[in-house]
Amino acid sequence: MSMKYYSGFISCLAAAGMAVLLTACGSDSSDGGGSTGTASLSLTDAPIDEALDVTVRIDGVEFQPNGGDRVMFYLADTAGTCEVVDVQDSLNPCEINLLDYQGIDRITLLDKVTLPAGKYSWLRLILNDEPGSITLLDGSLFDLRIPSGAETGLKLHSGFIVAQGNHTDYTIDFDLRKSVHNPLGQEEYILRPTLRIMDNSQVGTLSGYVDHSFFEGGDCNGAVYLFYSDTPDAPDDVDVDIQGNDIGGPDPITTVQVPDDGTHEYMVGFLAEGDYLAAFTCDALADDPAVDDDAETVSFLSEITVTMTAGKDNPDQNFLPAP
Repeated sequence: MSMKYYSGFISCLAAAGMAVLLTACGSDSSDGGGSTGTASLSLTDAPIDEALDVTVRIDGVEFQPNGGDRVMFYLADTAGTCEVVDVQDSLNPCEINLLDYQGIDRITLLDKVTLPAGKYSWLRLILNDEPGSITLLDGSLFDLRIPSGAETGLKLHSGFIVAQGNHTDYTIDFDLRKSVHNPLGQEEYILRPTLRIMDNSQVGTLSGYVDHSFFEGGDCNGAVYLFYSDTPDAPDDVDVDIQGNDIGGPDPITTVQVPDDGTHEYMVGFLAEGDYLAAFTCDALADDPAVDDDAETVSFLSEITVTMTAGKDNPDQNFLPAP
C-alpha cells in the first residue's frame, strides 16, 4: 500500500472557515481589562493505518490576545508526563504519540491555565527542533518534516474568546488520514494541518457498527466519511476525497477507519451540535490525498443521517446493506 495515502498535516495550525470559540456562561471582555478566565487544551487523533507511531514533540503553547502581550506556557516531559515548566526545556520536549489518543481519548497539554479574559487573535504550538517522527508497520522509522515549522510552529489563526471568570475545555483533533504525506520517490514524510478544534462542552460522539456483509471477500478497506448534511450532493456526484483543498467538491469533515476484526465498530468523537451525513466506503485506501479523486474512485455503500446534540452521544448508528 502506498504511503502517499497519508497527506497534509502540519505547517501551521490553520483551517479556513473554522472558528474556535472558548466561551462559557459568563460575560467576556474584549481587552481583558485585568480580568481572567481559565482554559484547558487537549489533543486527539482521527486514526490511520500503516503506522505504529506518529509522534510530535512540543515545547510550549503561545497565546496572542487582541491588543495585548503574548502569553507563553512552556511544556516539558517531567517523569513521563507533559507538565508546564518555568523555562523552555528543548532537551525534554512534550513527546506525544498521536496514535495513543483516538476516538474519545485525548491527552491534556494545558490544564486550567489562567489567561487574560477577552478576545484572542491566535494560538500556537511551539515545536521542538526535532518536531516529530513516524514508525511504519514494518518498523522503519522516519523523521517528519514540517515546512516552516521551526519558524512558525503550529499556528491557529481563527479567533477565540476566553470568558471572564469561567473555564473552557477544548480539544484539537489531528486527522492523520489527511495529514501525513510521503512524496513519491522521496524517503521522507511531511506533516501539514488538517485539524478540527472543538469546545468539549458542545460536542458528542457518534458510534455504531458496519454490517459484516460489506467485508465478505476480504478486499474491503473500510472507512466512515462524515459530511455536513447540507453538503451539496454529498457523498455522491462530487469529489468527496480527503485531498484537503475542496477542489471539485467539499472534503469530509473527518474520516475514521473501520477495522475488519469481526465487530466492524467505529467511533467519531468531538462532533459539534448539528446535522450530519455519514457514509461508509470500502475504498479508503484508493483515496489518495495527493490527487483530486472522484466519486468513481471512492464509492459509498451505505449512508445514514444523524443529528448531534451538544453534550450528548449518538450510539447505535449502524451501516446496513440496502434492502
